[in-house]
Amino acid sequence: MADTAHYGLRRWELPDSLVPEAQWQAHRAQLEAHEVFHDFEMQRRGADGHVVWVSVSGEPIHDAAGRFTGYRGVARNINARKQAEAQIERLAFYDELTGLPNRRLLLDRLDCAVTACTRDGSHGALLFLDLDNFKGVNDTLGHEWGDRLLVQVGARLTACVRASDTVGRLGGDEFVVVLRGLHTVETEAAGEAEAVAHKMLLALNHVYDVHGLEMHSTPSLGIALFSGVAQSVQELLKRADLAMYQAKAQGRNTLCFFDPDMQAAASARSALEADVRQGLQRGEFLVHYQPVVDAEGHVLGTEALVRWQHPQRGMVYPGEFIALAEQTGLILPLGRQVLRAACVQLAQWNALPATAHWSVAVNVSAQEFRHPEFVQRVLEVLHDTGAPPAQLKLELTESLLLHDVEDSIAKMQALRTRGVGFSLDDFGTGYSSLSYLKRLPLDQLKIDQSFVRDVLTDPNDAAIACTVVALARSLGLDVVAEGVETAGQRDFLLRNGCRRFQGYLFGRPVPAQDLRVR
Repeated sequence: MADTAHYGLRRWELPDSLVPEAQWQAHRAQLEAHEVFHDFEMQRRGADGHVVWVSVSGEPIHDAAGRFTGYRGVARNINARKQAEAQIERLAFYDELTGLPNRRLLLDRLDCAVTACTRDGSHGALLFLDLDNFKGVNDTLGHEWGDRLLVQVGARLTACVRASDTVGRLGGDEFVVVLRGLHTVETEAAGEAEAVAHKMLLALNHVYDVHGLEMHSTPSLGIALFSGVAQSVQELLKRADLAMYQAKAQGRNTLCFFDPDMQAAASARSALEADVRQGLQRGEFLVHYQPVVDAEGHVLGTEALVRWQHPQRGMVYPGEFIALAEQTGLILPLGRQVLRAACVQLAQWNALPATAHWSVAVNVSAQEFRHPEFVQRVLEVLHDTGAPPAQLKLELTESLLLHDVEDSIAKMQALRTRGVGFSLDDFGTGYSSLSYLKRLPLDQLKIDQSFVRDVLTDPNDAAIACTVVALARSLGLDVVAEGVETAGQRDFLLRNGCRRFQGYLFGRPVPAQDLRVR
């Protein structure tokens, strides 16, 4: 036969054979037992580099001492059969048009995801997606163009998820995405699922280029979370499908959660995000300044604190919008606005004799600091505003610096050579390590207000505050106590070596024009 080959005595473990180790071990045991073998399947790499499937049948050969020396048998080329089997499996489990998992494989993957969530306590999410007005594409351009659009949709969805997630096509213009390994806390998991859904909405809103023809298509998307609670895959599909239709009812090109409470929370987040974006465009974010004073109460400088002058809600404080700004990336434009406003004010104070010595501290978020152009942007703002670099302090948190110590040091050194100072904010609440603290080019530590608040009543807080003061002194750094509200707190800190203070005892954050010069 043309597709067979006879092999004489030779070593069994052929160097060009591609066989899993577990399969080799089982087969070796068969050979050592002097058993005849049939249809041992393996892949072989030929001289031209192509891989083919072969099936080997034969018997082992042993010498007089019982040692295995080789085998004799027949090998058949079964490449055509294997290709046919792969094609049959593909037709059974994958969508012919997009190459994505079909309903059968999707349900199996979803069942596995539910089982995994039950085992490890995490959450998963099922996203049901339908293209808006897809029928119009088929009716006006023809099914061939609709099919080409569906292929691109599948590719874009796949690019939005991790390798451990599943993107599949149910049929028509309906796609399903299974997200697994989400947070153990339901609200956090909902936020993660929503972030992926927004990423998909954004990706599918981009123009499609189908053989030179520009096409537009938007999706409606429903989300159903699942966890360790026993839920059938059919019930999950139903929930996500219902949520998707709710998204269509709300105007299409949007997303909805199945859970009403979670949907309300998601809607509130989306509304707040839109509000923040508009606030940035309309210039509604302001900077207030809280004084930092010395032992005699004389103002040494200020900390710049952002406020939102909302047209309907009035003054909105950072606790209501900073977390969302960080989650959505809006912290980057917001941070740039605050830094520029603070530097403009610093330049104005520097021009007046009574305030020329004041410094301004500006908080920097993790996203801002880790941005590759962070150093350049700070220097550009300083140049544009004419603010003195030596009187600008950037406040960083411990957890921010721990992300990449070497990169943090490099960025800090680059700015410090231009005169910019650095303060470690909320010291003691993160993961302090003297091994990295001594390497950072810092100028100042700030005792977190959570320790200052109870220095007169909690011995542990008092000990921590005193330790921070002593540590700062030993490292040659200034130390500022935050959140000082009473004379008793100030006096205690003074007795223990602290000479700089910030808190309501000395002044609340106010617009620059309302600061009192002392």
